[in-house]
Amino acid sequence: MLLRSITPTFFFTARSTRSLLILRSMSSIPSTMKSVFIKEHGGVEKLIYDDIPVPKVSEDSILVKNHFAGINFIDTYQRSGLYQVPLPHILGKEGAGEVVQVGSGVKDYKVGDRVVYLGDSTYAEYTNVSTSMAQKLTDDVSFEEAAAVSLQGLTALTLVRVAYQVQKGDIVLVHAAAGGVGLLLCQMLRHLGATVIGTVSTEEKAKLARENGADHIIIYTKEDVVERVNALTDGQGCHVVFDSVGKDTWEASLAVTRRLGSLISFGNASGPVPPISVLCLMPKNLRLMRTQLFPFIATKEEANKWWGELMDLLSKKIIKIHIHKHYDLKDAHQAHTDIQSRKTTGKLLLKM
Repeated sequence: MLLRSITPTFFFTARSTRSLLILRSMSSIPSTMKSVFIKEHGGVEKLIYDDIPVPKVSEDSILVKNHFAGINFIDTYQRSGLYQVPLPHILGKEGAGEVVQVGSGVKDYKVGDRVVYLGDSTYAEYTNVSTSMAQKLTDDVSFEEAAAVSLQGLTALTLVRVAYQVQKGDIVLVHAAAGGVGLLLCQMLRHLGATVIGTVSTEEKAKLARENGADHIIIYTKEDVVERVNALTDGQGCHVVFDSVGKDTWEASLAVTRRLGSLISFGNASGPVPPISVLCLMPKNLRLMRTQLFPFIATKEEANKWWGELMDLLSKKIIKIHIHKHYDLKDAHQAHTDIQSRKTTGKLLLKM
C-alpha cells in the first residue's frame, strides 16, 4: 500500500508524551485506522485511502471516534494546492463523534461525551481534537446533523451577523443558493426579515432554494444576473452580496451591489477572483470583505457564542439541514468529484 513508505511521525508530530498521563480511555482503541490523505497536491487521483496510526492525545486534547465528517470546498482547495498545507496531509475540517480518550489536562470532557468539532484531519476514523475547537452535543442533535451544520452553519451565521449585520428589509443576493451554505443563508436571511435573491443553475435547485427562503430566483444558465437584479430592485441593486463562487461571478457581484453596499466574498467554487484594483470600489463607495470562518471564532468566547446561537437556531427548527448524500470514507474521491461539479445541493457527508 502507498502508506508503507511514509513514516508515521510525518503525520503526527506532537511533542513528546513520556510524561503524558491519559486520564481515561476506552480499551478498544485500535493501533491503526483508515484515513484519506494526500502526499502531493493535484486532482482527485491524489487522494489515498489507507491505514495509518491512530493519533495520540496531547495534554489538552481529546481523541474522537468519528461517526460523520463533512465535505467542504476547502477540502478540494487543500487537495489541489490552491490552499497550501504541509504534506502528507489528512483532509477534512469538521466532524462529529464520541470521545474515546482524554489528555491529562482536560477538565471539561470525558470518555463517552458526544461532540462536534472543527479542526484538521477529519477524513479518518479517529481525530485528535483540541478542546478549544470542540462542543458537546445535546441529546436532541444527532451526529449527522452536527457534522452537517457545523462549518457551513457557522460560516452562514457569521456572514449575516458579523461580516454584514443583516437588517430587516435588506435586499440580499446569495450566489449558489441551493448549496450547503446557500440554503442555510436563505433560511437565516428569511428569519432576519431580508428579501433574498438567489442564483442557481437549474429548475430543481430553484425549487429547493425557494423552499428554504429565497424570495426571487435567478437561473443564471438562462438569465442575465445583472439585468434580473436591476429589474427586481428598480436599478438600485443589493445592500449586500454573498459570493461563494469567485471568479465566474465577481463582475456580476460588483455590478449589482448598490451604492454604499457590501460585497462579501467567501469562496472560490469557480476559481479564485483575479487580482483587482481597489479603485473598482470607488464609483459606488463599496465595502469589500474576503472572509473565512476561523478568524470569527478565534477565541473560546467567540466560538461558544456562535456555536450556541447556531445550535439554538437548529433546536428551534429555524434552520434545517438538507443532506445531499452520504459517502463511505473510501469514496472520498467521488465526493470531491461531485462537489466540484457544482451539481450537488445541500451537504455532503462522509460516514465512518
